[in-house]
Amino acid sequence: MPEITVPVEIRDLTFADLENLRWSGGRSHLVGIAQQLDRVAVGLAEYLVACLPSGAAVGKLAIDYAARGDAGLIHQAAVHGMVQSCGIGTLLVAAAEERIRNHGRSFAELGVEYDNPRARALYARLGYVAYAQEPAEWDDDQPDGSVVRYRTMCIMMRKRLS
Repeated sequence: MPEITVPVEIRDLTFADLENLRWSGGRSHLVGIAQQLDRVAVGLAEYLVACLPSGAAVGKLAIDYAARGDAGLIHQAAVHGMVQSCGIGTLLVAAAEERIRNHGRSFAELGVEYDNPRARALYARLGYVAYAQEPAEWDDDQPDGSVVRYRTMCIMMRKRLS
């Protein structure tokens, strides 16, 4: 089978990118991303996006510096379904770890839902170790236009950064 290599740029997410992230969630999710971008402006967070040469956003993640004293907390991570298992998540996590290290933190931390074994396997392969569980919740848009509060339990994973 022929192969092609497509360069991926990891850069800071901007408000102008929000329209290109509709694949990652509904209106409530995009509002949540915008709220994180407001936190970026005051130095509490960073938000990264992975883009193809066309400019199409195919992955993203946020880093929260206020949630943990010694760690950058990676959250809102997602890779477009059409390019999952192509290394984009690995690139995003590596870029996030570099940002966290440059921010003076000793650890990167993240939570992964129990029903997401592929993501958990990726994080374990990248050196993250499960250490606890923690509840998480967010607004979730329903097909009928209503919004419900989604509640879940996440496995917390941590990695020491050198």
